[in-house]
Amino acid sequence: MIWLLGAAVAHLIVGGQPLAKAAIEMAGLSILPFGREAVHIRELGGQDPAPTTTAARLIGPALNVAWLLTFGLVLCAAYLVLGVLCCLTVRAIPLGRQCFRLAGLSLWPVGQRVISTDLATVPRQQAAVERFARTRLLQSSQSDRIGPPRDLPPAAAN
Repeated sequence: MIWLLGAAVAHLIVGGQPLAKAAIEMAGLSILPFGREAVHIRELGGQDPAPTTTAARLIGPALNVAWLLTFGLVLCAAYLVLGVLCCLTVRAIPLGRQCFRLAGLSLWPVGQRVISTDLATVPRQQAAVERFARTRLLQSSQSDRIGPPRDLPPAAAN
């Protein structure tokens, strides 16, 4: 309910539409948390069909700070308490884990998109492959600069 209240307040603020959109998406995620994940737009390749993408990039951090100071801390505390209560019983541990995940999302929601869990693995795997390739490239360029030790004979250097 707090997500929707925050979305209504954000719609009243000039330039608050990215925050309202994020709040509505997070409200949907908190109602049906299983099988869906929140992924940052950068992990999706930065391509979002919504017209608010440019605005979200420009004023997103400011809106996230405003959200954190108004609704974010309250939501985070509520999700943390609910997560602890759910984890008291073995049967509700999955709900408790979802509450802890939503507690983190409630602090910084602008820029997050809710997609299915299956679709979320693809951009994360692509980002991991790109990070690995950059790391290998960096390591290979550093080893090229260092070269083999000069005091060893050529056969021992290889």
